Amino acid sequence: MEVAEFFLTFLIILLSAKFFAELFTYFRLPGVLGEVTAGIILGPSLIGILKVDATLHLLAEIGILLLLFEVGLETDLGQIAKVGVQAFLVAITGVVAPAIAGYCLSRYVLDLSNIVSLFVGGTIVATSIGITVRVLVDIKKHQSKTAKIVLGAAVLDDIIGVVILATLYDFAVKGEVSLMDTGKIIGFITVFLLIAPIITKLIVPLISKASSFSKTGGMIPTIMVSLVLALAFISHKIGAPGILGSFAAGIALARRFFLPFGAAIDHYSPGLAVKIEENMKPIIGLFVPVFFVVVGASINLRVIDFTSLAFWQTAGLLVFVAVITKMMSGLWAKGSIRTKLSTGIAMVPRGEVGLIFAEVGKKCGIFDDLMYAIVVFVVALTTLFAPVLLRIVMRDEE
Repeated sequence: MEVAEFFLTFLIILLSAKFFAELFTYFRLPGVLGEVTAGIILGPSLIGILKVDATLHLLAEIGILLLLFEVGLETDLGQIAKVGVQAFLVAITGVVAPAIAGYCLSRYVLDLSNIVSLFVGGTIVATSIGITVRVLVDIKKHQSKTAKIVLGAAVLDDIIGVVILATLYDFAVKGEVSLMDTGKIIGFITVFLLIAPIITKLIVPLISKASSFSKTGGMIPTIMVSLVLALAFISHKIGAPGILGSFAAGIALARRFFLPFGAAIDHYSPGLAVKIEENMKPIIGLFVPVFFVVVGASINLRVIDFTSLAFWQTAGLLVFVAVITKMMSGLWAKGSIRTKLSTGIAMVPRGEVGLIFAEVGKKCGIFDDLMYAIVVFVVALTTLFAPVLLRIVMRDEE
């Protein structure tokens, strides 16, 4: 993409994201749904003026990193720990149920090959933490009990999703699964999640001193963005999603985070946590919408033959399984039927994670054109369906 073309593309993304987010909010719909819709309209599905290339993918990645950093800043780790068992059970059910159901449906009902069935099951396992979190923020429910359960479950779900994708990719390329390679990935991720917050916390005094002595301004956002990018880089290198690094950084800098040998961030510099939030909000507000527009633009509805009976039969069954199996995970949430229902719905969106599975399946020659179109349709429908329903169900929830 040429420089001038990039400028125009970025301009279109920013303005369309804001316009559709405001429009959807006006009609009491989640703003994130407007941003995804903007991408669908501008992308190959309709107008076709927005082509997702490597440059836009990088901008989108920065957006999701900053979104998860912001979520981490506002997260009360103690509250998540209180619902830890529920979050774990929600995550495990949200992985096992779709994987088994998706595989069995593909293998024994649709009569697809073993490897295709495995990839279909893997695709509908994923939960898009970005979509879910943004919806909860939009409807101002990100501090609710449901949000705590879903956040913990979605992070775990993302980790498991990466392990499954790596395992299936190995199987598709090598024809076998390396338990040693899978074990290494799990081990690296576990160690990283333990060490990253500690590293972040140890540099808090440096952040405080640097912001106090700086004469040029912009010191806090520079250090914060650098920290997020550094931890995302390390996270990616060990085989984990980059968002885990930014999320860990956000949690460690939250006002409610404590280490056994340390104190909360405000212990070092009263008001520093607030300064970090205030300095980062404009940057986050600029880049996060780009991510959701790119998610929408990555969905190509033109590959779908909507007149095909085979498409509707297969897609209908997979959508049903994809939605029901994820909603089953909400049964572990303690509380009212509404809490269980909202937890299950929040786990439904596949978003960019499902699209990654679909693309890997297509590039490896596992999905043919029809199967790829069906998977893309399932991802698109779950991405658009969940935010609307979640807003309705969680309207009066505490």
